[in-house]
Amino acid sequence: MFKVTLSEPVVSVDWLYRQLKAENLIIFDASIPKITETNNTVSKDIQLPNAQFLNLKECFSDVSSAFPNTIPSAEQFQTEARKLGVNADSAIVVYDDKGIYSSARVWWLFKTFGHNNIAVLDGGLPEWLAQNYPTETSNSNAKPIGDFETHFNPDNVTYFKDLEKLSHSEKHTIVDARSAARFYSQIPEPRAGLRSGTIPNSKNMPFEVCLENGKLKPKAELQEVFKALSTKENTVVFSCGSGLTACILDLAANVANYKDTTVYDGSWTEYGTLTQ
Repeated sequence: MFKVTLSEPVVSVDWLYRQLKAENLIIFDASIPKITETNNTVSKDIQLPNAQFLNLKECFSDVSSAFPNTIPSAEQFQTEARKLGVNADSAIVVYDDKGIYSSARVWWLFKTFGHNNIAVLDGGLPEWLAQNYPTETSNSNAKPIGDFETHFNPDNVTYFKDLEKLSHSEKHTIVDARSAARFYSQIPEPRAGLRSGTIPNSKNMPFEVCLENGKLKPKAELQEVFKALSTKENTVVFSCGSGLTACILDLAANVANYKDTTVYDGSWTEYGTLTQ
């Protein structure tokens, strides 16, 4: 047996296939439906070998919050991560059935709570299937309780109370991952009752700009994309509808060597609700 350490935020399906027998490897399926799509189902029949389902909506979000996908408490996160067998030395690879969608949120959460040995599977389940790698019928693959301990990184998270100051700061760039049609109020928000609009002085970068066929674009292309929006001297604040796809931009920025980044957790659902 051998152990692995993840030095990059994204790994290929080829790399993961070669590491399947690593003793500290944990694979999470973090698939969820997309709110912006109809007839949208999550694959529940198959999973990667020895994978576990990570319930992002119910176990790794604050379900008592008025807003979706709210970051959980450190205590909740630690408890739920341990239930899935996460240890201090675990190497976590997270995927979803869209390519790269909700998996980026899980990557961001673990980094925010102090576990850096984690990566997103580039292309997710679709790419795994495209390469004809083995799958198994979905099952729990329960593991012994882990010993993971949270170490919260407050710099990773931006809150509503910070927005007024940050939106007028020349040292911060707010980037919104929603579609251009939503950003420019050309179509209504998908959540009933939520007004359209934008955070003052924010810029639009639909998260799909960073993806190609469900995989992240090459590093050089991502660097050009971010260079057009912000300098590396600025702190980049990512927002979206509910804090989910903002994490895709955060992941892409990390690959592009933008390290001073943060996610506005409440995103437009919170901001649009609390302001007029």
